[in-house]
Amino acid sequence: MFLLRDGLVFDGSGTPGVPGSVLIDGEKIAAIGNVAAPAGCAVLDCSGLAIAPGFIDLHSHLDLQVLEDRTEKIRQGVTSDVVGNCGFSPFPYCGDPHDLQEFASGILGRSDGWGWPTAADYLREVETNSTKMHVFSLVGHGSLRIAVAGNAQQALSVGELDRISGFLEDALAAGCAGFSTGLMYAPGSSAGAEELENLCRIVARSGKLYATHMRSYASGLLAAVREQIDLARATGCRLQISHLQAAGRTNWDLQQRALDEIEAARDEGIDVEFDIYPYQCGSTLLTQWLPAWALDGGREALLARLSDTGMREKIVRDVEQERAQLWSDITISGVGTGRNADLVGQTIAAVAETRGTEPAETALDLLLEEEAVVNVVSFNQSEGNLRQLITHPLCSVISDGFYVKGKAHPRLYGTFPELLGKVTRDEGWMPLAESVHKITGKPAKRLGLRDRGLLKPGYFADLAVFDPATIQSHSSYETPDCEPQGIVSVIKDGRVVCGRHV
Repeated sequence: MFLLRDGLVFDGSGTPGVPGSVLIDGEKIAAIGNVAAPAGCAVLDCSGLAIAPGFIDLHSHLDLQVLEDRTEKIRQGVTSDVVGNCGFSPFPYCGDPHDLQEFASGILGRSDGWGWPTAADYLREVETNSTKMHVFSLVGHGSLRIAVAGNAQQALSVGELDRISGFLEDALAAGCAGFSTGLMYAPGSSAGAEELENLCRIVARSGKLYATHMRSYASGLLAAVREQIDLARATGCRLQISHLQAAGRTNWDLQQRALDEIEAARDEGIDVEFDIYPYQCGSTLLTQWLPAWALDGGREALLARLSDTGMREKIVRDVEQERAQLWSDITISGVGTGRNADLVGQTIAAVAETRGTEPAETALDLLLEEEAVVNVVSFNQSEGNLRQLITHPLCSVISDGFYVKGKAHPRLYGTFPELLGKVTRDEGWMPLAESVHKITGKPAKRLGLRDRGLLKPGYFADLAVFDPATIQSHSSYETPDCEPQGIVSVIKDGRVVCGRHV
């Protein structure tokens, strides 16, 4: 038993903080408020500090790293991580995990040595090896498709649809928190309405969450939002639109219209919300700028097309026709083989100028040289649009962080201190209680958690103690791997896992 004494207590509901103490007994919260320390009780003096629920990252790609008990997230106050997003999960596979590894390695951060035949196998390993954070996993649509049909850009047969449905049902029954799609990534991008409706009905019956990386965040944003709302309307699933934004300068004015569509759907009774990270830049794979047809068949097929003059010319035309960002907006953050490690931190435009080639050709050259694995950071949205999203009542705040062979986006190391420090305290975009809610009570409710995400007697004792006056991220695009400031103590299930002990 121990007492967090005399702090400013934020319960995670969005109500303002109130002075008080939190008594922890074993794994649970015993009392909150004007609580005296029982005889022999250890005490942590929290004068001048905030006491909040442990932060919940609703959208992460640390599926493999959570098994290693890495500290990048816990140092930010995160006690629960939700993996399996954007259609990528490290399960299931049939026979040989190679195809799954090839599909997901660029996002999951490791090329081989991993893969689980079933969700149950993965979740058992998480239960054994992830000691610092709770891990909730979605099952990825792309991974399901790889298991039943390989990396083919085509509609599923009736038999394949039956198999993928069975895999999804098994994963949800095994304890997965929901289902995710990555409709900008092959092979998930070839899924049609019948396939997605069938899968989302399964999710709806389970009462779990459907999270989607939509087909477009650029010129096709409105059509993509409407597709997902129609899907939720038809199936009754609970819809979470992942990292909502209008990407590319020419598309920024689409954001308000997208929000109008979402708000109208809410008024209609559709359970839809969204999330975003507190940065104007995003991070993904360079292959995301390629047309879907070029990705059909997996890595070897793509590399063959990039080596074929006629195919290459067609890819370049399609890329330039659909590209939302400037080439100077796209910065290399990681490379698969390491041959071009010296280019990490440079934009595609700068590399093209040095090489004396056109930027689109340069991008394809890099993909060939790095065996189709090139990670990038891309400048996506305006500050005004980011502020509108992050302060919206339907928004949860996420990291969307993942590891690369190079320089990861600073969101991996600093999302939550960035939100509470720069965004909330320094810029004043919203009250501290609201920011805390967006990373505690709100994501807990989206996940359907009944005993975490809020500070209440009887709830599990997951807490973050931080200094509102000093909390901040020191991570930057140039130097992302920096420890944040102002996180004093992190407690999971009543046990201090990071920072100051009582």
